[in-house]
Amino acid sequence: MTSSPAKACIIGAGPAGLACARALRINGIGYDQFEVHSDVGGIWDIARSDTPMYESAHLISSKTMSGFEGFPMPSHFPDYPSHRLILEYVRDFADRWSLRGAIAFGTKVTGIEKRPDGRWRVMCDDGRADDYMAVICATGANWHPRMPDLQGDFNGEIRHARSYRGIDELRGRRVLVVGGGNSGVDIACDAAVSAESAFLSIRRGYHFIPKHLFGMPADVFARSGPKLPLWLKRPVFSMILRMHVGNLTRLGLPRPDHRLFEAHPVLNSQVLHYLQHGDLRVKPDIERLDGDQVLFRDGSREVFDLILLATGYTQIQPYARDYFTYAGGRPDLYLQMFSREHENLFAPSFIETNSGAFRLFDMMAFAMANHLKDQLEEAVAAAEMARLIREDRPDLSGGIRFVASERHAAYFDSDTWQTCLRKLYRRMGWRPHAEEIAAAMPAAARAAASG
Repeated sequence: MTSSPAKACIIGAGPAGLACARALRINGIGYDQFEVHSDVGGIWDIARSDTPMYESAHLISSKTMSGFEGFPMPSHFPDYPSHRLILEYVRDFADRWSLRGAIAFGTKVTGIEKRPDGRWRVMCDDGRADDYMAVICATGANWHPRMPDLQGDFNGEIRHARSYRGIDELRGRRVLVVGGGNSGVDIACDAAVSAESAFLSIRRGYHFIPKHLFGMPADVFARSGPKLPLWLKRPVFSMILRMHVGNLTRLGLPRPDHRLFEAHPVLNSQVLHYLQHGDLRVKPDIERLDGDQVLFRDGSREVFDLILLATGYTQIQPYARDYFTYAGGRPDLYLQMFSREHENLFAPSFIETNSGAFRLFDMMAFAMANHLKDQLEEAVAAAEMARLIREDRPDLSGGIRFVASERHAAYFDSDTWQTCLRKLYRRMGWRPHAEEIAAAMPAAARAAASG
């Protein structure tokens, strides 16, 4: 065993882990990084046997509003890149910043342990056990399926959508997709194309947002106008959605039980097409299973031979579960990244919010890196930051009353969170992360960003 008192450990080499690696490197903080797979990319690598990725998956935020700071997505990418293009982009980012050299590929972290001296011991499946100043859990949120408790018995096949890969699995089958999130709706659209019959079972009504509004990606359109207060933004955008999609109850979709912005919306332009043409039908929640049939809450029955459960994931991480306090299956973290109870335990990749994640990962990464740097330099700000982590509980809702569901237990408004983090940067005397990146950017990356 070796001791690394001034080094950090990053677990995972997906987008969040790579953002953290860049931030630590720019701030001169040594680190080791462990990745169970053979390459970088995280869930975006469909070649992984454990990924929840599927062939029809695309980014739900636009390329314009996504991407790492100082490393925009290429102009030739479509508005909503496929998972293959995102993987290409993430790997290009790792190469541009020469991040692969510090990554131990094919190495699984089996556990972490807080030592009496406050350092963290990290144990790996190859027998390695090293001590670190800090541990950054960047393994992501979509690995451990959440399974509903379905009553009754079913003669067909039931599996979580995590195992779903492509449309050929559905061809000619009678398919029920359970879950109205973005992945569930994507898979239901696949079923509408290839299945003998395709149904989507959802418990509550959702707000459906087309991926393009007035010819622009929806998130670009939302950012293109003046910044409106919530009391005005909600009716304005509700009116725009009514103009574009109309009253969706006519297609069998339940009326939303919440106001716009109070739950994660469904961003999908295809699902309404398939509902309008009868290729996909909507059912309420499942009452029970009965042989080859499913009985729904409205009393109706349908025959199926495949049920795909797009019912989400728990964020509990087996290697670190004893060190986090969970609410709704999600860690309770200061600013969605700092453990409140354990110093220098970070988890930046377990976020649920209403914007793209890549840019938020960068802001998180530099906040963590700056805090570690302050500790190593024995700066006064380190003690103040430690106090805030323990005691500060900022309201990150942006005035939005999110629905009371497990998914939204730790949900936050992205604009509010970013404002809060910028204030923290100023309070701690940290240089804005964009300036740090620009100053440290390799010449080739600087030319690409400016071009």
